[in-house]
Amino acid sequence: MERAEEAGWHAVHLDGRRAPGKDAFLRLCAEAFEFPDWFGGNWDALEDCLSDLSWTPAKSGYLVLYESWAELADADQSAFRTVLDVLGGAVKAWRDTPTPMVVLLASVGVEVAGVPRLAF
Repeated sequence: MERAEEAGWHAVHLDGRRAPGKDAFLRLCAEAFEFPDWFGGNWDALEDCLSDLSWTPAKSGYLVLYESWAELADADQSAFRTVLDVLGGAVKAWRDTPTPMVVLLASVGVEVAGVPRLAF
């Protein structure tokens, strides 16, 4: 994360241990990305904010490290699938810009079968 910041990337750490459910995940994102007050606390608002990020510009791009994502995947598979869809959409939205987004899902010690690649 430090090296990414040094290279001009805006690095965001999502600690899934703090977000075992949908509402907790949305709050975690709001805090980690420093969303503006108008963030609505729902999936659509998360998608809107992740495709904007004008309040936190990056020189080189955005790096999102999502650790302990299995907490949400185990507790609420539907919410986890939505998270993957939203993060994948954000990666696509930033792909052809001067500041792409990269999302890393740390998978030490957990089963990763069925987790799709978010970018190509």
